[in-house]
Amino acid sequence: MSSREKAPLGRPRAFDADEALERALLVFWERGYEGASLTDLTDAMNITKTSMYAAFGNKEQLFRKALDRYTAGPASYGLRAMQEKTAVAVATAFLHGAVETTTGPGHPSGCLGVQGSLASGDAGEPARAMLLEWRQTARRHLQERFQRAIDEGDLPPHTNARQLSCYIMTVAFGIAVQAATGVEATELHDVADRALRDWLPV
Repeated sequence: MSSREKAPLGRPRAFDADEALERALLVFWERGYEGASLTDLTDAMNITKTSMYAAFGNKEQLFRKALDRYTAGPASYGLRAMQEKTAVAVATAFLHGAVETTTGPGHPSGCLGVQGSLASGDAGEPARAMLLEWRQTARRHLQERFQRAIDEGDLPPHTNARQLSCYIMTVAFGIAVQAATGVEATELHDVADRALRDWLPV
């Protein structure tokens, strides 16, 4: 058999998987896990359901990939904040990063980590479990960073790192909820500044 007669090893994908995943992320971000139907997703991704399953797996697997993309992209301000030199700088970068991400142009308002599992049906359980783990991981990173600040003398020795991380996370997610309702970035930056003025333990 000549080389021109050989059967192809497989048809190449007729779509950009990276672009398709980005579009799926935006659908999940806007509509949540349960609110995003397979038709919504495949229409936005401009692919068939068969192609979606072949490239990304089922809806739950697609959501996990979209969440990973969100974490490495829009939500990466959280990991960058951990690299700040002082606890005050960490908290400042975290809260103002939350404002920028939840109000920025080119994507839905709010936070995928908050809005992704708002629906309460059984079908949303996979997303709720993923996002619970996602939020707990973010809070644990903050707690560990604040504990380091305590150990290094950057925060008072009686500071409760767990309580402080919970406070910052609560403010950040509150910012996300307000952003989703249309509150503008300037007002939410003011909220972040107000929270930061008296954030240190007495």
